[in-house]
Amino acid sequence: MAVLVTGASGFLGGRLVELLAARGERVILVARQSSRLTHLDHLTSDPSGQVVAVRVEIGSWAEAVPESLRAVLPEVTHIYHCAGCSTDWAPPETYYAGNVVATQSLLGVATQAPRLERFVHVSTTDIYGYPVIPGDETQPAVDVGLGYNHTKILGEQAAWAAAAAGLPVTIVRPASIYGPRGTAFVTDIAKLLRERTMALVDGGRVPGGFVYVDDVAEAMMAAAESPATLGRAYNLSSLQGETWKQYCVGLALAMSVPAPWINLPFAVAMAVGTAMEAPHRYLRVPGRPLLTRHAVYLLGRDQEFPSSRAQAEFGYGPRVSLEQGIDRSAAWLRDQARG
Repeated sequence: MAVLVTGASGFLGGRLVELLAARGERVILVARQSSRLTHLDHLTSDPSGQVVAVRVEIGSWAEAVPESLRAVLPEVTHIYHCAGCSTDWAPPETYYAGNVVATQSLLGVATQAPRLERFVHVSTTDIYGYPVIPGDETQPAVDVGLGYNHTKILGEQAAWAAAAAGLPVTIVRPASIYGPRGTAFVTDIAKLLRERTMALVDGGRVPGGFVYVDDVAEAMMAAAESPATLGRAYNLSSLQGETWKQYCVGLALAMSVPAPWINLPFAVAMAVGTAMEAPHRYLRVPGRPLLTRHAVYLLGRDQEFPSSRAQAEFGYGPRVSLEQGIDRSAAWLRDQARG
């Protein structure tokens, strides 16, 4: 028997593979030909074959499942779909391909896995549309017109449609995932801190919903094994209410760099983000804006979405404190700097 994981070249998927392998699971990675998997060389190079990589291009799945993938489906009992485009700035077609087409393709593949017991789809609390007051899983999805928010909603809709057709689906909606190898909340923020351009919104007073990558991966594995989670969605946040100021100041301290000094009111930050996006959107200026509306929403709206359903139904409870997570992230950053 085996588990199949997408997104192993990325942050969450890569760590999930390591933890699954540590539990003794046989793991099949699905990755594009161009995806870098060097961080998993210690596993994929093992002659035991416990962890193997299947290289396929997602676009080809719409017409027919590649033979290399079809060959392993009879042994797959669980699928963890971590792949996606999670950046705050990308072309619309990149978001759509990563968050909608990839999900639809994998759901189609899942219907051809005869022993499949669970399909775990990684969504996000961003689907709620960044409300002022975060609600539980009964809160409706709200499309605010941002590429990530919009396409993650569409990806969830595809997963729910598959569930209605009989696929054993469970959805997790993590808030702000951070930790070693993290991009948005570790390497990107570290770069801004070093450059003294990291901005807090409203003094960084709102909770960021920070959840360490291992805690998300452990939650996914627990949810996949529980009969109570079938056809259900779960918020995953820190449960502690740590703020953006706590996180950014803590990371700066661990990195031995100055704490952020820029502070913008939410309305001003949103106006600045909108203005900075304009040349990239309308004039096709390459690169990314220094500040985006997506980033402003994350920094200025409470991300501590209630996770009591996950606590009650499969025992969710983060084990890594913010301080521990920041220390581990900073240690990884130092290792990267040393090459």
